[in-house]
Amino acid sequence: MDTKEPGYFIDYHAFIGSDENKVFKATLAQSENILLGVHCFTTGQSQPIHIHVGEDKFYFVLEGSGYFQVGDEFHNAGPGMLVWAPSSLPHSVTNNNAEPLIVLIGIAPSPGH
Repeated sequence: MDTKEPGYFIDYHAFIGSDENKVFKATLAQSENILLGVHCFTTGQSQPIHIHVGEDKFYFVLEGSGYFQVGDEFHNAGPGMLVWAPSSLPHSVTNNNAEPLIVLIGIAPSPGH
């Protein structure tokens, strides 16, 4: 993840980017308790199914829409939707639309702490 030095008031727009080879990720804020970031998916990009042992994760859709899996549930989610993936529950996301998918992510506690 790219890391910039934000203050206490953060505009996610300053962290939006793209990478044709992989999902673009930028860290907005991080402490030992939580990691907050922005993930930007171009059309067709996905984050394969994975788990976080001992860490809860959420995706909050800011722009665009995508196809999410959490456990055995699958759902399209658009702006304003929260997708919750408790610790050890498999989850994934795919941008199956023409416009970019931009999500706020949170992981707690912060990975690596």
